[in-house]
Amino acid sequence: MSVPDASREFALEPADNARLANLCGPLDENLRLLEARLDVQIRRRGDSFRVLGARADSAEETLRELFALAKSEEVTPERVHLALREHESGRASAGEGEESAIRLPRGGLRARGHHQRQYLADIRAHDLTFGIGPAGTGKTYLAVACAVESLQAETIRRVVLVRPAVEAGERLGFLPGDLTQKVDPYLRPMYDALYEMLGFDRVSRFIERNVIEVAPLAFMRGRSLNDSFIILDEAQNTTIEQMKMFLTRIGFGSKAVVTGDVTQTDLPAGRQSGLSHVIDVLRGVDGVAFTFFDARDVVRHPLVQRIVQAYESRSSAPRQGERSS
Repeated sequence: MSVPDASREFALEPADNARLANLCGPLDENLRLLEARLDVQIRRRGDSFRVLGARADSAEETLRELFALAKSEEVTPERVHLALREHESGRASAGEGEESAIRLPRGGLRARGHHQRQYLADIRAHDLTFGIGPAGTGKTYLAVACAVESLQAETIRRVVLVRPAVEAGERLGFLPGDLTQKVDPYLRPMYDALYEMLGFDRVSRFIERNVIEVAPLAFMRGRSLNDSFIILDEAQNTTIEQMKMFLTRIGFGSKAVVTGDVTQTDLPAGRQSGLSHVIDVLRGVDGVAFTFFDARDVVRHPLVQRIVQAYESRSSAPRQGERSS
């Protein structure tokens, strides 16, 4: 690793060996991760640090932030990755930090990075919001968090989770079980988020009382949903007709969030995705907001971000035998 001569020397106080061990991780794995991601060298003796490299100031800021967190929570490589992502995408100002917080029964969370903050602001300010981008950018998770927050604040009466099931044709008949059991596997990401935010027992009670409703897209036809928070996930697998049908289900006092990745459609060849079509149709319509995520917004394992970037580079590069314009 080639590092310029720039350096930062500082101490992390108050001196606390347990916090330092938490910050550095087993065998200093958290420090090694910071070195690799920021292209710096980190040398430590006790609570004194010396950082060498062009981005030494970023490394110091990240170390100080993580040291503060180490007092109350475990500093894992995942947490280090999230801290680095926040620095790369731009930290929120004090006011933005408050606005990007979501209050939940099991603790709060906050949007990370510019696009997540924009997405959260759009959901709160608009009746219809589209979150479009690759997997791992928090589109579905933040939408579910906003739905739970609205439910707790009693600004809506129920949460409706919708998803195209078993490809775009929604061929559910051959699957065993009743309607809910047929659809459940396709709604698992939203269920997992709900269990994490509300707890298994509470979610189960809400489902029994129809406060939380799961519905395959095909069964939305003819309904009008009032005072509801509606989430359509994996919307890239809707047809143009299905997307129009879904959007016209929004009733009074309701809010809808549509999420998807236009690069991962399962529709038959030659069939346009309703999600890619609606971008052109509704762009600029009052009351509708679009947030577009990219590989830099991925908040999962760092490898996921590199995978998404590799696919994006591949899709934008001319194919063999083609001329670039």
